[in-house]
Amino acid sequence: MTSYDALLLMSFGGPEGPDDVIPFLENVTRGRNIPRERLEGVAEHYHLFGGVSPINRLCRELKAAIEADFAAHGVDLPVYWGNRHWTPYLADTVRRMAADGVRRAAAFVTSAYRGYSTNDQYLEDFARVRAEVPGAPEIDKLPVYSDRPGFLEPFADAAGEALAGLPEGARLVFTAHSVPLSQPHRDLYVADLEAAARAVAGRAAPGAPWDLVYQSRSGPPSQPWLEPDVVDHLEKLHGEGVRAVAAVPIGFVSDHMEVKYDLDVEAAGRAAELGIAFARAATPGADPRFAALPRELLAELAERPGTISGTAPDTTEESG
Repeated sequence: MTSYDALLLMSFGGPEGPDDVIPFLENVTRGRNIPRERLEGVAEHYHLFGGVSPINRLCRELKAAIEADFAAHGVDLPVYWGNRHWTPYLADTVRRMAADGVRRAAAFVTSAYRGYSTNDQYLEDFARVRAEVPGAPEIDKLPVYSDRPGFLEPFADAAGEALAGLPEGARLVFTAHSVPLSQPHRDLYVADLEAAARAVAGRAAPGAPWDLVYQSRSGPPSQPWLEPDVVDHLEKLHGEGVRAVAAVPIGFVSDHMEVKYDLDVEAAGRAAELGIAFARAATPGADPRFAALPRELLAELAERPGTISGTAPDTTEESG
């Protein structure tokens, strides 16, 4: 089925206890001169949840689900897991892969879209770590998958469930992480998000209106980012007479703090203040359909060798 020796699952990482929070945030913001008080303010979001982000637990569950899917379909590949910003760090995982004799690995990242932070930055991570680790395997990032049924169908089911718990006429509002307007390939990111939201809305609520909005911006106010912000949009919808909203975090493959705080606390709290009934759809997480995507992508590559397409076009100079 494949010429690879292993699958590498790569994610962002997150703290798993109160003592991890500030060191994790320092990792995320290293080199950006973020004031300490700003880090401490963001840390409070984590402390509302015991200092634990769900993302590492969900990566463990996804890894196990991928392994189960491989076993069920006769795919004999070990699955490794590494993070960008917290343990298990990518470099440590790649060292272990090298020690285990892995020479060529396919990488499945927990980001579904084209764009710099959602695709190209992972390619930079792999190149950096391969330069650091003696004997590191080749690492090929599997193609983006925002148009795949294994990604869209779990979202459609979750959106339908969220709508079912709300009054008739609820509005579907899709959310994704905002990025600066100056970020390379921002247009590709937006195009993919719009296509995914349209596909999910068509499955969950055919013909109903829907919106794509953004959340979790972190840059200075002087820097333009993708808008509208989800909280601002709730206020606009309230002014238009909308009284129920199902928020679908289409930009995220699993729950983490930006979903748990920015939607479940901040957006839900503002909706309550406005008198808007609010429900948040689940992310794919370890849904078996989502966990099958690595195998499906590998099978497609085996049928069409040389078609690795994780890189957005013409990215080398812009994202280097």
